[in-house]
Amino acid sequence: MNAHEARIVLEAALLTAQQPLSLSDIGKLLGEEFDRRMLQTLLDELRYSWQGRGVELVQLASGWCFQSTPAMRGYLDRLNPDEPARYSRAVLETLAIIAYRQPVTRGDIEEIRGVTVSTQVIRTLEERGWIETVGHREVPGRPALLATTRAFLDDLGLRSLQELPPLANEDTRSQPQELELPMTQSALTLETAAEPIESTSSMVSPVS
Repeated sequence: MNAHEARIVLEAALLTAQQPLSLSDIGKLLGEEFDRRMLQTLLDELRYSWQGRGVELVQLASGWCFQSTPAMRGYLDRLNPDEPARYSRAVLETLAIIAYRQPVTRGDIEEIRGVTVSTQVIRTLEERGWIETVGHREVPGRPALLATTRAFLDDLGLRSLQELPPLANEDTRSQPQELELPMTQSALTLETAAEPIESTSSMVSPVS
C-alpha cells in the first residue's frame, strides 16, 4: 500500500467510524509498514485537504475523527429541533472543580463551593460520562477520588487537560463562585445558571 492508497483507506475509516480512532487503531488499519511518524504525516495531509469544507478532521483525547465545523452549527441544528439537556449551576460548578482540581473528593468540592454536594449532582455527571472514580484517598472513610474522563475532553474538543483555558482567578478556594468552566472553541458550550449544554459539532454519520 502506497501513501495515496493509505490516505484513501484512512479517509474512509475515519468517515465511517462511530468513535474517534487512536493512532494505535490507525496503525492496525494500515499495517506495520507505516510507523507513527508516517501515520501522523498522513493525518496532517488529510486534515489539510479537508480545510474550507463543512466538516474537518480533528484530534481529540480519544483519537482522530471528522466533525462538522462551528460554522455549520446553525444549519445542522435545524435537523435536530429537540431541546438540549439543561444542567444546573451546581452541576456545572462541580464539573469545573473536578476538571481543574482533579482528582478530588466530594469533601474537596464542598470545601471549594461552600455547600453540600448532592448525590444527584455526582450521578448526573457520571451518567453523562464526564467523570469517574479513579481511586480512594487513604484517610478514614476512604472517600472516592473523582476525575474527568476522555469523553469529557472529546465533548469539549480537547486533546488533554493542558488545553483547558487558564482560570482568571487561581485563588479558587477564597472565591469559589468564580470557578467556572470557561467557554471554549469546542464541541460543547458550557453555560452557568442552568443554561443548556449542547453540541456545536457533530460526528459525520457512517456511510451506508
